[in-house]
Amino acid sequence: MTTGVVVSGPASWNRIVRVEHLPEPVPHMQFALGDHETVGGTSAGKAIGLAALGRPVELFTLIGSDPDGDRLREILGRVDGLELDLVDGARTERHLNLMTPHGERVSIYLSTPDDADRPDDHRLTAAMEDAAAIVLDLSERSRRVIPDARASGRPIWTDLQDYDGKGEFHRPFLDAADVVFMNGDRIGPEPVAFLRRVVDDGARLAVCTLGPAGAVAVAAPEGAGRASEHRVDAVPVDVVDANGAGDAFLAGVLHAVLDGAGVDAALEVGAQHAASALGTAHLHPTLEPLV
Repeated sequence: MTTGVVVSGPASWNRIVRVEHLPEPVPHMQFALGDHETVGGTSAGKAIGLAALGRPVELFTLIGSDPDGDRLREILGRVDGLELDLVDGARTERHLNLMTPHGERVSIYLSTPDDADRPDDHRLTAAMEDAAAIVLDLSERSRRVIPDARASGRPIWTDLQDYDGKGEFHRPFLDAADVVFMNGDRIGPEPVAFLRRVVDDGARLAVCTLGPAGAVAVAAPEGAGRASEHRVDAVPVDVVDANGAGDAFLAGVLHAVLDGAGVDAALEVGAQHAASALGTAHLHPTLEPLV
């Protein structure tokens, strides 16, 4: 078994438009504060973050044979420590993200790849057998390989994003994962009760990021007793762009856990790593010379 991590899920090409506030749902004109294009996608963010921490990582993703896909492949191919396994998805995933200075976001999907069942999936299932951990992000391909991930016996991490506690697409990921991450955008003002249910149902760790309020986690007891609650403050930073902060947080926690850190220490590493993403216009500072 290696110390490397397998990450399965989206990589995208994003146009980021900074606005003073999110648009009202009425016809109007609004001036942007600025815009730029860059690498996006939750799985790309996690893989880049892990590589920056020195963790061997292989990203399994779909990228189309189009100009944006060419740019995305070229940039990801130059990230030190990141190994790519690419499938031609016909179209590259592209987003238009409206971002406010407070980190609020509206993501408009401009295109998505063809994620149909395909023989290329066998490469992903083979890689999972020797991984130190498997990250299955929300995608059709990741969903298809959940049975193989469970059969591998390797720990499964998943990121439910802005899960509301009800979405059916998320359920197989939630049921399969040893470690569950999410953000607090839609779960309600106090996510601890939901995190406890996740742990009671079999996860060993459930984490909810809370933006400027940091993050809260619930960990399964090591023996008899009640699951434990853990919190970490956000690291103060001048926010340039909030895209990718949650992915960097997960990457930091995962890297620390694989190095043997306890929950509190791992959350601290995650918070520090998230701050590095908040201080750049890209998913991670390592992209600045590449984009």
